[in-house]
Amino acid sequence: MEEKKFVQENPLGYAPLSGLMRKFAIPSIISMLVNSLYNMTDQIFIGHKIGMLGNAATNVAFPVTMLLIAFAQLIGVGTAANFNISLGAKREEDAKKYIGTGLTMTGIIGLLFLVFVLFFKTPILKVCGATENVLPLAQTYLGITAIGLPFMLFSSTASTIIRADGSPSYSMTCTVSGAVLNVFLDWLFLFVFHWGIEGAALATAISQFVSFLLCIGYFPKFKTFPITRNMLGIQKEYAAKIAKLGTSNFLNHTIMMAVAIVLNNSLAYYGAMTIYGKDIPLAVSGVATKLNSIMVAFVVGLAHGCQPILGFNIGAKNYDRVKATYKMAVKIGMCFSVAAFLLFQFFPREVISIFGAGDPLYFEFAEKYLRIYMFMVFTFGLQPITVNYFTSIGAVKQGIVLSASRQGFILIPILLILPQFFGLYGVLFAGPISDGLAALLSISMVTINFRGLTKMQQQKNGKTV
Repeated sequence: MEEKKFVQENPLGYAPLSGLMRKFAIPSIISMLVNSLYNMTDQIFIGHKIGMLGNAATNVAFPVTMLLIAFAQLIGVGTAANFNISLGAKREEDAKKYIGTGLTMTGIIGLLFLVFVLFFKTPILKVCGATENVLPLAQTYLGITAIGLPFMLFSSTASTIIRADGSPSYSMTCTVSGAVLNVFLDWLFLFVFHWGIEGAALATAISQFVSFLLCIGYFPKFKTFPITRNMLGIQKEYAAKIAKLGTSNFLNHTIMMAVAIVLNNSLAYYGAMTIYGKDIPLAVSGVATKLNSIMVAFVVGLAHGCQPILGFNIGAKNYDRVKATYKMAVKIGMCFSVAAFLLFQFFPREVISIFGAGDPLYFEFAEKYLRIYMFMVFTFGLQPITVNYFTSIGAVKQGIVLSASRQGFILIPILLILPQFFGLYGVLFAGPISDGLAALLSISMVTINFRGLTKMQQQKNGKTV
């Protein structure tokens, strides 16, 4: 009786899933999409004002941002998942310790990240595939955006925690405000003040600081319990559990960074053997990365919106609601992925043209890239949602295996092997092969998990009766 009463006190345990998905997923999707759209707008402005080399420069600097996002996922998702599971299991003191530890970890890692990037900026960019033509612009861009990295880490982590606290709309506001400001400042600094790549970088750093301030403003009015100074600090036990549940998401984004580095270097190396040269493949990949980030934003935003529902109900042992939430999320994600597939296959030149002009070879390669490398994009809604599902329910091993599969165990080896036989086309075909295999693995793993949840639900129902 006590368990049922507690679940009924929280709508996550009894409210219709469609309504909960709208409440949590829509603000999460909007905030992630707007965040990606401002990155894409940044790329558009740079492409039109600075040109192809500007797009290539932001591309080789992007792995740094991806690594930072990986840490935001490690801490943010790990903290939020443990927080919601603790609430579902009626362990409020544990929930407090997770929040305090997570916030403290964010501040420390953000400062360490800033120092590392500033000291090793040039070696980092060279490892990420910067050519001699691209390196000067990339150095300028990364040197300025590095200032905003700690603020970006905190706002990305905090927005996940704020959403887990039951304030998805405020979480969306934090992200959207910074994104909208960045678009305005991009226009102002690039087209009015004519500050070039420096202006684009400065716009990004200022916008990240504004999002940080909005997140800070939320915590004095935290809904679940007051946030006090004595909650802050790193408690090893809770930090370990945060890292445990955040590891799969962290690996997913870290390996994405590694893929970006391998992909950039492969495109430059094998592109030099073709009529496209080194810089055209790098520039096209930069544009495609930003397009891909929109898809990632939608699917990951959807997955993050499901996290409080999944976490609470797995803690409350409502296994049927856990399965139903996952199925609903996959259906929505797949619809979006199919739409992206149709767009890339039938309108690749129109899509690429948004990001500025280029010579005929540039557009020729861009069409091939979208049609071949992104061919299996219609399956994209499956893997990230499944990774986040396993994280949210505390299935750490499954989440880690799935995170490492598509990018690490499958894509990177294919990127290293296939081009040796097929050159630049080998790079392009690596994408759809790895996407297809990762989708099959996701289906297999979640099917096995569902069987276990069904048995536990039957046992629970038997005890209840």
